[in-house]
Amino acid sequence: MSNQSDSTPDSGEQTLSFEQALAELEGLVERLESGEQGLERDLADFERGINLSRQCEKQLQEAEQVVYKLVGDGEEGEHLQPFAGDGAPGDQDGE
Repeated sequence: MSNQSDSTPDSGEQTLSFEQALAELEGLVERLESGEQGLERDLADFERGINLSRQCEKQLQEAEQVVYKLVGDGEEGEHLQPFAGDGAPGDQDGE
């Protein structure tokens, strides 16, 4: 009866990988930005987008916790540094 097989907030989102959820979210944004849909469809897409956004955020937070565990953050007061993303070398200039 629904247009999407997994559109329920509690069950459908759980089955999507981060990449799948992000791809669907990007598609929703494109449709919303096009302005070619009616208000009801826009609202449904917006609601789905919010749910996907929350799912992605949760998955990223879980991944961050795994990283913290792997590098032992917090054991000796050390903290991870934000990634610069511009190729600038960090504290590991020389090994």
